[in-house]
Amino acid sequence: MSESEKQEMTKLIRLDKLLGHSGEGTRKEIKHLCKSGSVTINGSVCVNPATKVDFEKNVVAVDGRPVFYTPFHYVMLHKPENILSATRDHFSKTVLDLLPPCYKGTGMFPVGRLDKDTTGLLLLTNDGDWAHRITSPKKEINKIYEAVVAGTIPDDINFQFQRGIVLTDGFLCQPAVAEKIGDYTLRIIIHEGKFHQIKRMCAAVGLTVTALRRMQIGQLILDETLHYGEIRILTEEERKLPFQ
Repeated sequence: MSESEKQEMTKLIRLDKLLGHSGEGTRKEIKHLCKSGSVTINGSVCVNPATKVDFEKNVVAVDGRPVFYTPFHYVMLHKPENILSATRDHFSKTVLDLLPPCYKGTGMFPVGRLDKDTTGLLLLTNDGDWAHRITSPKKEINKIYEAVVAGTIPDDINFQFQRGIVLTDGFLCQPAVAEKIGDYTLRIIIHEGKFHQIKRMCAAVGLTVTALRRMQIGQLILDETLHYGEIRILTEEERKLPFQ
């Protein structure tokens, strides 16, 4: 196979995958759309969801409306309390339940996690490579939080955090930053993401976290115009900011 033929092959995608990534529904819903005659390729009805489509040359439409292939989605969510950073749960609402229907079937997932009672900046995507670059501790991407605490904040808390807090299970946290910005408020910077890490780090210095909010990932700052539970699409430039 020639190089040009290989390149042409990479442009071929199953019809159901194209429609799913473009927000037209789940695989089951897309199968029904095709069987009902609602889907056309270059003006001809296509009832087989497994049909291969050249997403650059073929025109796919649903009920006469053109569908534009979008392989990856990147959104910012202002996460509220009592929502799980998960793709599904039998008992609790997850962050995927906050997404509009157009993201159904796109394979979106949260980039890392925030505790159920933690609020603030959470990213969602279906781009695994992009997500891994953000969450990998080896990349040392800063995550900035505001923590409201109960107790007396030690004068040397930043020294203790920079030295590396040892958790109750013996885990040694990587150096972090803790800056007192109010009588009971801390600005904390970490680049790990261990289970309940900030709460456990604060507990190690005699503090109880009563509220925790993530404000920033790298240079990407939470959009304060977003209300709790609201999302917006990241611009191409914003997608680079976590790595800066």
